[in-house]
Amino acid sequence: MASRKQAIPNDSHSFGERPVKRAKVDDERQASTSAEPSNSMEDITGAARLTEEEEEEGLEDEVESGQSKNEPRASDLYLDTINRALLDFDFEKVCSVSMSNINTYGCLVCGKYFQGRGRNSYAYAHSIHDDHHVFINLETTKVYVLPDGYLVSDPSLEDISFVLNPSFTKASTSTLSSPSHLLKPSYDLSSKPYLSGYIGLNNIKRNDHMNVIIHSLLHIPPLRDYLLLSSFRGKESELVKRFAALAKKIWNPRLFKSQVSPHEFLQEVNRASAGKFRLEQQGDPVEFLGWLLNRLHKDMGGTKKKKSSIIFSTFQGELRVETQQVVVRPDSTGSEKPQFDIDRDIKATVSPFLFLAVDLPPPPLFQDTIEKNIIPQVSIHSVLAKYDGVTTQESAGQLRRYKCQRLPQYIILHYKRFTKNAFVEEKNPTIVTFPLRGVDFREYLDAAPTHPPTVYDLIANVTHESVAGTTRDKENTIWKVHLRAAGGGGEGEKWFQIQDLIVEETRKEMIFLGETVLQIWERRAANANGNASMKMDVDRR
Repeated sequence: MASRKQAIPNDSHSFGERPVKRAKVDDERQASTSAEPSNSMEDITGAARLTEEEEEEGLEDEVESGQSKNEPRASDLYLDTINRALLDFDFEKVCSVSMSNINTYGCLVCGKYFQGRGRNSYAYAHSIHDDHHVFINLETTKVYVLPDGYLVSDPSLEDISFVLNPSFTKASTSTLSSPSHLLKPSYDLSSKPYLSGYIGLNNIKRNDHMNVIIHSLLHIPPLRDYLLLSSFRGKESELVKRFAALAKKIWNPRLFKSQVSPHEFLQEVNRASAGKFRLEQQGDPVEFLGWLLNRLHKDMGGTKKKKSSIIFSTFQGELRVETQQVVVRPDSTGSEKPQFDIDRDIKATVSPFLFLAVDLPPPPLFQDTIEKNIIPQVSIHSVLAKYDGVTTQESAGQLRRYKCQRLPQYIILHYKRFTKNAFVEEKNPTIVTFPLRGVDFREYLDAAPTHPPTVYDLIANVTHESVAGTTRDKENTIWKVHLRAAGGGGEGEKWFQIQDLIVEETRKEMIFLGETVLQIWERRAANANGNASMKMDVDRR
């Protein structure tokens, strides 16, 4: 042992240090047991891992080398070759050669993914042919040096592990919706400031209609915190795991670049929906929202019971529907026009809902005096009158009246802008005016006085932009989302407009000017008296 220690300093100035250290490990193995089987024969897929004894010996070896102040660790020789600018963990974690997702490693020099780290693996071959030696296990976040197989434990690699697998605590998530979050900007590798949670999502082909839904849902505090604090290791579906991973990336304050690609999540959406929602095909965000909420509820173990999942406890309410049949009066004869009468029997049913559909008045058929189409404007209360329990709607020989029985903590409103006929799909350009804060839904609720407060504030607003006219043009459609940062109104509340990779702060009074398709309203917390403030206004800047 003494002779071995004297031989090491003589070669510490050269790259011959690593063979000496490997020989040291081999000597220790021979001293401990001469019949131990070799671990060099690994399967062709490269999926074999180091045994626990080898990992422990590697760690002991690093500890011994770290005890000498003048002797650098062998693993440190290649850490300066890591290129953080090329690292991108947003895409599916599959080998770039075999397209397998089993035991995948990422090269920290070029950013490519390879399978395994055994002698016959693709990562091992890449380390020899391309002289790239530092690899990270994409599942365990452990870093290895190949082809030697050293396990690296260095504090300087912690930022890479955090980008690959961000972690949050209750203390860190408690301030994401507060004004203090606006005072803590983050910086990427190029020193560009960004605000975590309010970053661009890459429009890979035509998935902007799904991007706005992702942003809207991941800014709902209960659902956001549930996903950020999750550590799924059980039988959860791949869709839930990837949605949680996407949430952690969007809210990550230590990103290498101030944008995120939802490719990994949307690939799973394509598989789970059997190709209904694809990256290369433009679609309807409301249809995608309905599918995603129900699929997440099912995959999270939800049932038909109330609050059986975070989806139902956050968005589910109850609606009463009263139906009356329209019948032909019996005293009418065949030669006269039929006269109709309303049946006195009223059938009432109560059913759950995840979002409320709101009808818009039809646009005018004629132009004004200067031959321009008139774009009508209606207030949000005029279109919400559908749910006052008095207004009737006739459909398929029935009169229906709607009224809410229980309002959820977050109300999703869908403005029905698009209608189909035998020839074309039409768009309703009517603008809905609404305040950002203080909309009272008490008029549309039939519940006991003990019901939670009915005053709601806007938290997300999805708008649609296309060419002028009443015909829907899917090819030239642009989807944008307005997101509230912080809350409480006044100067401390900010609003951001996000369109794919473009993120910019917007003026509050400009939000309602777009063609709103979807809104999410948040119940205002009760004050000391148990009631929410009844004030309804548009905040002044």
